Amino acid sequence: MANFFQTIGNIGKIEELKKKIFYTIGMLLIVRIGAYITLPGIDVEILQQAIANNESNSLFGFFNTFVGGAFFNAAIFALGIMPYITASIIFQLAGIVIPEIQKMQKEGEDGRRKINQYTRYAAVGISMLQAIGFTINLVNGPNGVAVMDSGFLFYASSVMLLTSGTILLMWIGEQITEKGIGNGISLIIFIGIIAQLPTALINEFNLVFEGIRHWMLEIVIFGLLALIIAAVILITQGARKIPVQYAKRQVGRKVYGGTTQHIPLRVNTAGVMPIIFAQALMFIPQTLHSILQLEATEWLASLFDYNSYSYALIFALLVILFTFFYTAIVFNPKEIADNMKRNGGFIPGVRPGKPTAQYIESVLTRITLPGSVFLAIIAILPVFLTNIFGVTGTFSQFFGGTSLLIIVGVALDTLQQIESHLIMRHYDGFMKTGKMRGRVSQ
Repeated sequence: MANFFQTIGNIGKIEELKKKIFYTIGMLLIVRIGAYITLPGIDVEILQQAIANNESNSLFGFFNTFVGGAFFNAAIFALGIMPYITASIIFQLAGIVIPEIQKMQKEGEDGRRKINQYTRYAAVGISMLQAIGFTINLVNGPNGVAVMDSGFLFYASSVMLLTSGTILLMWIGEQITEKGIGNGISLIIFIGIIAQLPTALINEFNLVFEGIRHWMLEIVIFGLLALIIAAVILITQGARKIPVQYAKRQVGRKVYGGTTQHIPLRVNTAGVMPIIFAQALMFIPQTLHSILQLEATEWLASLFDYNSYSYALIFALLVILFTFFYTAIVFNPKEIADNMKRNGGFIPGVRPGKPTAQYIESVLTRITLPGSVFLAIIAILPVFLTNIFGVTGTFSQFFGGTSLLIIVGVALDTLQQIESHLIMRHYDGFMKTGKMRGRVSQ
């Protein structure tokens, strides 16, 4: 604990880092304020009564978690940063089949800048479509009683404000990445999820205070949460390092190469994306039933009910499938093997070229299998905790699924960036090891 407070004190000594952290906090405060600014034309008191009846274990409840409650609040940030995330995924997948995008991806910084610009344009278009859908659902859904006048002016102003809210969040995310600390887009999602934690904890403790659940069981639940978080951190940081040696070569009077490096193959190369893809598919049957209201869709919706074990089984299989699919997209063994061969690198005991690509692919497959199974278990944990322990829907999201992986991933990434600033100034960081104790503070 003393080391923690010493690190906090070291942060205060670095003026640049301190400014970055305060800038990030200020921007995230704007994000949270926007989540409570309700769209014009809505009665806030009636809206709050309607919110109390909203189902948290639904498509809209899941989406509401990612935007920090702004969706149920009918706020100007109700769409969150998700349209931008959707556009990014579309362009990432399009890079596989569209040669023009593949070419831009290989052009370095210029190509990346072009893709980012196109992604922003696509995000605006997606947010406009989602804003129209949100406004229609707002008028016709359970919160429609709060809409005072559902005329054309309400539709036009709501679509404009919701789209502008997403554009503002995109700008805030880019500013945090450039001038603050951490990845801005990830931090916006992170703060939205964390904002739901106090309410979730209050609901949990109320079960104990009201005598619905014994306090010993609550301690077991929180102990289980600590173990799950530790396991997620372990898997997130886990990697298999493949040694790569570079042959010595002389260019003029200088000698290059002769070093040994490593290719880190992460156990969870795909990150949180498989769960996001699978979750999006799992909510389609319920959405269809809510629109069509047919007997066939009712059976389908019951099969995909959030609290059913059939939902958990199908969800787990989809997560495993998408883990292999997304890993194959983001990691290309052939490209890595070709780069190594060009630079005179080789894996000891493996011939360069195609054998190297096959070796890397075999190792990646072996570590991806347990990683995908772990992701599947984490994804379905909220279902089992709700059914077995009676954990509330909001709090169960922090035991697994997308929420927990995003929280852990973003927290580790931000801490590592702070760590790098501290180490550059010869200070010990949050994750200090024995090797760093000999440093002399400036």
